[in-house]
Amino acid sequence: MAANNGKRYDLVVIGSGPGGYSGAIRAAQLGMKTAVVEAEELGGICLNWGCIPTKALLKSAELFDLMRRAAEFGLSAGEPAFDWSKVIQRSRAAAARMNKGVAYLMKKNGIEVLRGRGRLAGPPGAIRVDDEPVEAGNVLLATGGRPREIPGVPFDRERILTSREAMALPERPERMLIIGGGAIGVEFAYFYASLGTKVTLVEMLDRLLPIEDEEVSRELERSFSKKGIGIRTSTKVHSLARDGKVVRTELSGPKGTEKVEADVALVAVGVRGNVEEIGLEEAKVHNEKGRILVDGWFRTSAERVLAIGDVIGPPLLAHVAAAEGIAAVERLAGKDRPAIDYRKIPACTFCQPQVASIGLTERQAREQGHEIKVGKFPMRASGKAVAAGETEGFAKVVIAEPYGEILGVHLIGAEATEVIAEAALAMAAEATAATILGTVHAHPTIAETILEATGAALGEAINL
Repeated sequence: MAANNGKRYDLVVIGSGPGGYSGAIRAAQLGMKTAVVEAEELGGICLNWGCIPTKALLKSAELFDLMRRAAEFGLSAGEPAFDWSKVIQRSRAAAARMNKGVAYLMKKNGIEVLRGRGRLAGPPGAIRVDDEPVEAGNVLLATGGRPREIPGVPFDRERILTSREAMALPERPERMLIIGGGAIGVEFAYFYASLGTKVTLVEMLDRLLPIEDEEVSRELERSFSKKGIGIRTSTKVHSLARDGKVVRTELSGPKGTEKVEADVALVAVGVRGNVEEIGLEEAKVHNEKGRILVDGWFRTSAERVLAIGDVIGPPLLAHVAAAEGIAAVERLAGKDRPAIDYRKIPACTFCQPQVASIGLTERQAREQGHEIKVGKFPMRASGKAVAAGETEGFAKVVIAEPYGEILGVHLIGAEATEVIAEAALAMAAEATAATILGTVHAHPTIAETILEATGAALGEAINL
């Protein structure tokens, strides 16, 4: 479709990731004539090269792990094996299917897709898609982010990789160095280690998943160590370079200096917003350190220009971008709606055991001066977890006194990324510990661990 079709739009969204396409759909539902500008695949990085295809890879790894444990369940099917190319193909097929789904949603909602690179053209409402002018009543910037480089170490995308290359390598590497122990790093560490790669995982801070509760991080480290993943926390990268068909790095940590050689290195040290070449200077949109500055309703410093998602900074989560896109558009349409409460955003990491959390950690709650009660319930005491053979991990709740406000819920173990929805709903509804204890939970389920952890905090646990 040509970028300039002679029409004026009420809203033009630049970027079609979860934030962009969600905002566009909501705008169309509210009666706005809407267009989305996209230079690459509909659905953005998350759908095509992030959230969706990585979960397909992780499912393959999880199933392969279970196949190797078949004897525990009284089953025998021979020695399990995998076809690397088919594992990758399945992941790419999942992304392609969801990409088609977004295209269908654009058509269903009457949203025009303008192919090309969009940028602000200066005056309010003026943009360009490639070289063609387009007029918009309002513009929503949803240009997302990209992986950060280690200073002085550019990605060559063959041996020094971003997550995009790591999810579609033509061959499984024998040795892999992963720099960064956040969600991306630990997910790829689990995937590759499960399929036989020798993985060394490096984190500059003192634990994996440093934004999670400390006890959760330590539990994950124990689990990863059992899997044979080499963990280097409190460790800095002093050098990283490609040398022919290998990469070499020098690390320094608690045990001194160490040299590590690997076939490939995945650099997963963070994300920076895509603020370049989108006309921010021409439109006088203020940005700082790779992120666009916005107010509580996602308005930028420029008239009629809004921004959401990774390009405005943390939390860098697809579901946050989607919520921001919807909120920005609803406010633009004059709807009376509450602002997003960033204290109640769930975070999920899809390695095995899974990690999920919402709200304050125990340390954060104490540092903020809350009087709290803390309850934990181990998965090994859960009937469902025992029956499923998934007894790693625990549920942990942080409750404020004296009224029982739920300040945080932290899970590590089977189905944690699904079960966290109960905690998210409870906190959104301002439920208390008494509400959870008064809610009859189905048995046997993993969700019962939240009930039992809450009971443990109040001295009322039944199965502990």
